Parts: sequence; structure tokens; C-alpha cells
Amino acid sequence: MSDNEAISKVLTAYAISIDSRDWDTFRSCFTKDCELDYGAIGKWHSDEAVCRYMALCHSGPSLHRVSNFWINASDEQATSRCYVDAMVFGPGGIGGAHTIGYYDDELVHSENGWKIRKRTFTAVRMKFLGLLSVLPSRLTIYLAALGSRKLNKSAGN
Repeated sequence: MSDNEAISKVLTAYAISIDSRDWDTFRSCFTKDCELDYGAIGKWHSDEAVCRYMALCHSGPSLHRVSNFWINASDEQATSRCYVDAMVFGPGGIGGAHTIGYYDDELVHSENGWKIRKRTFTAVRMKFLGLLSVLPSRLTIYLAALGSRKLNKSAGN
């Protein structure tokens, strides 16, 4: 398997493991000391911290699609960008948000394969689903950030 294929597999495993709530596979996508910056949504500084947060905020059904992989790999390091289109619902499928954006990643090759060391998420558009869908995208991102801060506190981040 080429480096590009292996890296694409890690980026896809991230999305599938969130949706299937497979937190061991999710955690395996990252280095232990990873740095993730999701802008107003939050920042995390370890695989455990991001895993705790994602487990809390994915309490209902979700669907993460990643595409348009742009990968530059050399030896033991790589950078990538991929698009993300995610729908995340609340418990029982009530309420939720639809987010479109992209991930910029720095990856390293370890004895266990490629791992994400650093990730920056850029939201291009975020909309609530259901009755709140009338809110503008900027207000949705602001309100989502407020909710994320509370989740981060409850996750101990």
C-alpha cells in the first residue's frame, strides 16, 4: 500500500470510527500528544482529550464524509487536506447540525502506521437542522461554540 493510500485510510477511519462509536479505532488515528484546533468548537492536546470530547458530543446518529484527499508524503512525515461534510444529531436523532469544511493535517509515520499529529478544522458552513435551520451560519457556529465549551468542561478538557 502506498503512503497516500495508507494516509487516506487513516483519514477515512477517523470519520467511520466516529459514526460507529469505535473509540479505540478513533484514538488510533492520532499520536498520543496530538494537537487539534477546531476553531470556536475547541482545542485538544492529546488523543485522550479529543476522544472524551467526541464521545460526549456524538450522542445521537452521525454521518461524516471525507473526500478530496490532497496528500504530500515524504519519508516519515506528511501533510494533507481533505473536505468534510458532517451531520451530527442529538439523542434519538432530535436536533442536530450540518457542517461543511476541511481538515488540514500533519501526519507522522510510526511503527503502527500513519498517525495525525496536528489537525486544523476550518468550518466553511454550519447550519442547525430542524426548526433552528433558519439561523444564519455565523450564529450557528457561535452557538455551537458555546455548547462545545460546556462539553469540553464536562469532559475535563
